[in-house]
Amino acid sequence: MEKTVKLHTSPGVSIPPPLSLYIHLPWCVRKCPYCDFNSHAAEVIPESAYIESLARDLELALPQIWGRRIQTVFFGGGTPSLFSPEGIDRILTAVRTLAQLEPLAEITLEANPGTVEAGRFKGYREAGVTRVSLGIQSFDDELLGRIGRIHGGSEARQAVELAAQTFETFNLDLMYALPGQTQAQLEADVKTALSFHPPHLSCYHLTLEPNTPFGHAPPANLPDDEASSHMQDWLDACLADAGYDNYETSAFAKPRHRSRHNLNYWMFGDYLGLGAGAHGKLSFHDRIVREMRVKHPAQYMQAVQKAEHVTETRDIANKDLPFEFMMNALRLTEGVRPELFLQRTGLPLNICASALKNAVNRNLLEHGVDYLRPTRLGRRFLNDLLTLFL
Repeated sequence: MEKTVKLHTSPGVSIPPPLSLYIHLPWCVRKCPYCDFNSHAAEVIPESAYIESLARDLELALPQIWGRRIQTVFFGGGTPSLFSPEGIDRILTAVRTLAQLEPLAEITLEANPGTVEAGRFKGYREAGVTRVSLGIQSFDDELLGRIGRIHGGSEARQAVELAAQTFETFNLDLMYALPGQTQAQLEADVKTALSFHPPHLSCYHLTLEPNTPFGHAPPANLPDDEASSHMQDWLDACLADAGYDNYETSAFAKPRHRSRHNLNYWMFGDYLGLGAGAHGKLSFHDRIVREMRVKHPAQYMQAVQKAEHVTETRDIANKDLPFEFMMNALRLTEGVRPELFLQRTGLPLNICASALKNAVNRNLLEHGVDYLRPTRLGRRFLNDLLTLFL
């Protein structure tokens, strides 16, 4: 049953921001011990039934996005590469049939190196996928074992080679500060990644999330704060020397290869989330809404047939908009133009004048007529910066 929470809401926006589509495919071979995403290990995936549910979900959501063009599509999971190329093609055909998809839309699919092969990548490309994001994490067999990954270093290398041969642009996910990881091992991982000349890299510090096996029982020999800070500094310098722009907290891109989908998130754009547990954020003339779908795949598929799949619809309150906006925009190294706040929230920037002044005085933020961006210190202590806008 849909639950609606009403608060003192924003006046909405006069011009809707760009619209993206997020499609959640929640199954994986085995759930990693650090993962807090909505994913479920399964030997058999009800692919056809789930695709029908996604199409129904989109059909029910059409009144919310009527007349708007979808700029980007992102298949996340779980492990979307467990779905067949024919299944991905069916989903994208439904999107093109029911909604307005930009002809040159960026369409990204997440893939696990342990589930890819040449035929699948070719099929994904023919279905319309323009970009893959590979969850490499490491090329080191020992480190991969410590974090519970199902693939090994050789499979990771083969997957990257296939991605480079098949797609004009692709992303590699790497993790650092892994259990027992040394600086030399990190440097070897990055050297291997760079040997494939990836257009885009995402580099994440291992985080011990609550309600995960690692959160309940942290692994031994995690690098301490000093060691992990040194790893981060080395990563930033190394990738800058290699010609990558650290345009977002964890994202590094060659020119013209930034993730358009993720940039829409960071610039407080809109996105419709389809699938089990998917989140969305949509702007209307009188309010800005966040919503969430039923989390469990089987329950989601049952609920969507009765149009009861949206478990929460929450209007964002005026008092929360500064934090919601800054939580995204200040992840960008270049920040944003100040007028974007008004365009995306419907509110004047001066409602958070005190927080802005405090952030500038603490050397966490730079604010001028045509820029609003975190300082180097603000980027390193982003949570401290964001707390000022709560």
